[in-house]
Amino acid sequence: LGKLGTDKASEGDQRTPIGVYFVTTELPRNRLSDFYGIGAYPLSYPNEWDRKNKRTGSGIWLHGTPSDTYSRPPRASNGCVVLANDDLKKLAPYLQAGITPVIIANRMDWSSANDQSERAGLLQAFEQWRMDWASLDTDAYLEHYAPDFSNGSMNHASWTRQKQLVNSAKSWIKVHLENISVFAYPEQPDLVVVNFEQDYRSSNLSNRMKKRQYWIKQDNRWKIIYEGAA
Repeated sequence: LGKLGTDKASEGDQRTPIGVYFVTTELPRNRLSDFYGIGAYPLSYPNEWDRKNKRTGSGIWLHGTPSDTYSRPPRASNGCVVLANDDLKKLAPYLQAGITPVIIANRMDWSSANDQSERAGLLQAFEQWRMDWASLDTDAYLEHYAPDFSNGSMNHASWTRQKQLVNSAKSWIKVHLENISVFAYPEQPDLVVVNFEQDYRSSNLSNRMKKRQYWIKQDNRWKIIYEGAA
């Protein structure tokens, strides 16, 4: 990891970010110097949560080691996650751009019965959000969004106005969700990242897209704090 540990906050701080990231592309060996080993996989830092928290920087990669080095010391990178080439080679078949999550944490815990209960509660809230959206009950739908919701371009107030305007022009909506994945955010209590494919159909518009939401528990209820394309 980074020379100065984890919890990256700014450009050049030589720290590795903690969070849920995704492989964005693959850089093969023939496009890289020997320093990166057998290949490199740029990660999606800063992600939506990082940007919301004003964290800066870029160029956080998962990559290998030089040909004359089996492994790097535990804290030796400028922020990247560096693996021995043998280990990266074993992982490579599973690393798909835009799909594979890379969860970076200081520690990992076995899940408990309480964790499973939390997951069930989150998925119930997620399904209720879908049903309220499809029902055209705009007030119930908007209740799922946290007061401090933002998606980078709109805050809660502007999001509310837009959804009220859009829904007022529709006579029916159907929303189908599939390939849902749920990741608890490391070291951020009650924060969850949800990725899914959305098939949206309505009386005047239809589309299909990959989406990402961040849900946070506020006053013992799950609320959406970010929503956007994945």
